[in-house]
Amino acid sequence: MAHYKMTVAYDGTAYHGFQIQENALTIQHFLEKALAALYGTCIRVEAAGRTDAGVHARGQVVNYCAPSLVPEAQLPAALNGLLPKDILVIGAKQVEESFSARRDARAKIYSYTIDRGPFPDVLCRRYAWHISRPLDLQAMQKAATYLEGKHDFRAFQAAGSRVRTTVRTLFSLKLTVEGQFISFGFNGDGFLYKMVRNITGTLVEVGLGRLSDQDITPILLAGNRKQAGATAPARGLCLEKVIY
Repeated sequence: MAHYKMTVAYDGTAYHGFQIQENALTIQHFLEKALAALYGTCIRVEAAGRTDAGVHARGQVVNYCAPSLVPEAQLPAALNGLLPKDILVIGAKQVEESFSARRDARAKIYSYTIDRGPFPDVLCRRYAWHISRPLDLQAMQKAATYLEGKHDFRAFQAAGSRVRTTVRTLFSLKLTVEGQFISFGFNGDGFLYKMVRNITGTLVEVGLGRLSDQDITPILLAGNRKQAGATAPARGLCLEKVIY
């Protein structure tokens, strides 16, 4: 038996998240279906993170154990021939038995994209949150700096998650501008359930003038989800990279 690490990209629009579920289309379901067809036996995968329904990925990482039948260089092409066109294996290599895509991850990088044009870009409607009202980008970036570092992010965690601690370290949170699109880049050691989308929704509230950048620290300290902004739509979120 051999142990493999795979990097997977996908358009999450048609899927109910990564994690396998009954009566729902998921990324894990199709990955494991393709692996079963390739190896002729049931194969389970472990992912670096469970992206939610409608969330995309350019650099999701999974690991699995299987018979050493297919050369690692041929795995992407072999699996891509069995996968839907919106799921793509972009890299694969053999790793040590101890490797875990989830436990060994040291950081994850997410992006969240906002389309601020007067009309949405029709070709990007699945990958950006359209907001036609003017946004104060300077205030949004200033607010973002208060979120960098090690904090208790309880105020930005959605209900329905059980974790040992809500303390996380956000190494950087930067805003970039390209035409009518703005993008937030989140680099952190881990993220709570819907944390990136809840932070983005709060930063948009700042950009719209409904909150001040000075409100961010009190929201963090209060740890009250109701004080933060609304949850941004899933379509603007993408898992860009997992760092080991």
